[in-house]
Amino acid sequence: MKITGAILEDVGRERPFAQTRPITVAELDLGEPGPTELRVRIEAAGVCHSDLSVVDGNRVRPTPMLLGHEAAGIVEAVGSDVTDVAVGTRVVMSFLPRCEDCAACAEDGRLPCTPGTAANNSGELLHGSHHLSRDGEPVHHHLGVSGFATHAVVDRASAVPVGDDVPAEVAAVLGCAVLTGGGAVLNVAKPAPSDTVMVVGLGGVGMAAILTAVAVGVERVIAVDTIPDKLDLARELGATETHTPEEVAERGIKARYVIECAGHARAFESAFAATAPGGTTITVGLPAPDARASISPLTVTAEARTVVGSYLGSAVPARDIPRYAQMWRDGRLPVDKLISSRIRLSEINEAMDRLADGLAVRQVIVFD
Repeated sequence: MKITGAILEDVGRERPFAQTRPITVAELDLGEPGPTELRVRIEAAGVCHSDLSVVDGNRVRPTPMLLGHEAAGIVEAVGSDVTDVAVGTRVVMSFLPRCEDCAACAEDGRLPCTPGTAANNSGELLHGSHHLSRDGEPVHHHLGVSGFATHAVVDRASAVPVGDDVPAEVAAVLGCAVLTGGGAVLNVAKPAPSDTVMVVGLGGVGMAAILTAVAVGVERVIAVDTIPDKLDLARELGATETHTPEEVAERGIKARYVIECAGHARAFESAFAATAPGGTTITVGLPAPDARASISPLTVTAEARTVVGSYLGSAVPARDIPRYAQMWRDGRLPVDKLISSRIRLSEINEAMDRLADGLAVRQVIVFD
């Protein structure tokens, strides 16, 4: 079928992207779903740093590629082997499909699925299929989703059903920002109410971590960023303290759990420095592959510190997305407050500029 999508033509173009236009919104062809796959009409898709990192070249992916990995929509067709999802179901897409057979999948979310990671790196779906083309030439899938389009074919393992009562915009943000930020709190830190949680870097993922820490009753939640508007929003979301990184360093502010969500080496160093003795630094940000940080091994030993990497919040999407959806229903996780603007697909290059400049928490593409 013919669809319209946002295709990254190549990487490395200079900013502003609004002028150099690395992403083209164009018509392309989408094949029919295979036996284990679904076709989904996309309703909403979030613009995330993982998309930007492909555009700016920090994540090497094959091009041309149809971008978008945080999305929600309605199932329009199912493959012959899919028996547990019906046409008409709203689903949240997850960019980390799990085969449930590899050794990594047995680690309860701690490690990404090995076949799923390989498929993501090659621009294919979980079982090696490929369904996108333009003028007869292949277009690669982005992280098994390619949600910046009117429709997508995804593997069943990349989709999690949610109720119709969960709005599409909220459902989309559950699939990456909340899985990652919320998972760093629920799956890794697992704080008690008396613990202190600090979040460094207040994009969509960092704000989701703030929301989740507040939702589970953490009494002291500290938000850290360089942008005043983001600190203001963090206070609105329930953070008990807000600081710049310089203020944290100057005042010697410490926390038992410090979650780094910025994806920069300096932010990681700041997060490590702010971790209390006996505490844990949790890093979910994805810096450039050649980025390097400097920390003291002596501090790790002498202060009994822990440093943990958490990819996608150490999530099992089929388990965790319904949990977050229920927290939203209960009024404990107001995910809609993370949405900074609703945009059209045609604005995607400008959206990447706003994201790179730190001017947005979560821009959501809305499809009519």
